[in-house]
Amino acid sequence: MKIAMLSPYSLSRPGGVVGQVHGLSRALVRLGHEVTVIGPDDEHPRGAGPDLYVVGEPREVPSNGSVAPVTLSPLASLRAERFVRRGEFDVLHLHEPLAPVLSYAFMVNPPVPMVGTYHRAGVSRWVPVLKPLVKLVGYRMQVRVAVSEAARETAQQSSKGAYEVLYNGVDVERFSEVEPAPTDRPTVLFLARHETRKGLNVLLDAFAQVDRTAVLWVAGDGPQSEVQRRRHPESDRVKWLGLLSDEERDARLLGADVLCAPSLHGESFGVVVLEGMAAGCSVVASDLQGYRSAAGGHATLVSPGDVTALARALGVALADAAEGSGQSSAGALKAAAAYAQGWSMESLAERYLDVYERAIAAFHRGAR
Repeated sequence: MKIAMLSPYSLSRPGGVVGQVHGLSRALVRLGHEVTVIGPDDEHPRGAGPDLYVVGEPREVPSNGSVAPVTLSPLASLRAERFVRRGEFDVLHLHEPLAPVLSYAFMVNPPVPMVGTYHRAGVSRWVPVLKPLVKLVGYRMQVRVAVSEAARETAQQSSKGAYEVLYNGVDVERFSEVEPAPTDRPTVLFLARHETRKGLNVLLDAFAQVDRTAVLWVAGDGPQSEVQRRRHPESDRVKWLGLLSDEERDARLLGADVLCAPSLHGESFGVVVLEGMAAGCSVVASDLQGYRSAAGGHATLVSPGDVTALARALGVALADAAEGSGQSSAGALKAAAAYAQGWSMESLAERYLDVYERAIAAFHRGAR
């Protein structure tokens, strides 16, 4: 099958949706299919090779307590539509189709069968402004998929219609190819963008109250980096790692004892929770619907924004890690890793192949 996969977000910046686009495309290629990823990009020139087609440069647009690196150029949307129309693709897979503006040119006269995957939890500020286009986006697709119940509820608020609920995949195989980052004491890892929504300030305040022999690895960057580094400077206990390559990120996951995801809101699905379990971490996370659904009972969940509760949970998790007990016992870690394996990217790719076939059949039925 020849598949076009479109991301509205910059293909060269780390992020949940972009990670799913790249991971799913690699899994589909491993299954013997041809995939071209389309989207804006900061690093590659317009055009590029057979597996990548860059259509514009992204701009940072405030969205859902974060910033979305999207292109706002109608010409970029038209270039994407023209590329797909001429490319003889069997199906087009649109990720986050409500996000401006790449998907909008496909709504007038769709050139190929289309599948949309909705990732967002929480209606974005641009949806009411673009309401007519948003409704048309949902109407034109043959199959609409949401990555969680929270994402489905958001999509229905925006454009109505029926949505299948699948999930976000985890590339569990990659952890077998990396050596764990070394650490000589109980270690907590934070792995997210440094913005208010992700709760880094809550984690830093909570970590200041736990076992003084433990260390916190803070990966990533963002608008909160500078202020949080002033509040909690680099020290023997807090290590600021900056942006990590994929290999460095995986090595830190494998080396850490505890993965902490202290987000305050807006998490439609907990990929980072599953990644932590797949890498052998115990997980402490906020009790949000997306994280709860992903964890499947294998993580400690605390009330979002509650510093005292988070400190208590981290203290227990670090003690368990030191003793090999509780959620850090061999049996608990093995069970959590096996659970995460059930959300593998390969399994998700196989599910999407069935979705694509149904979209193609529906498209051609409508053409008759």
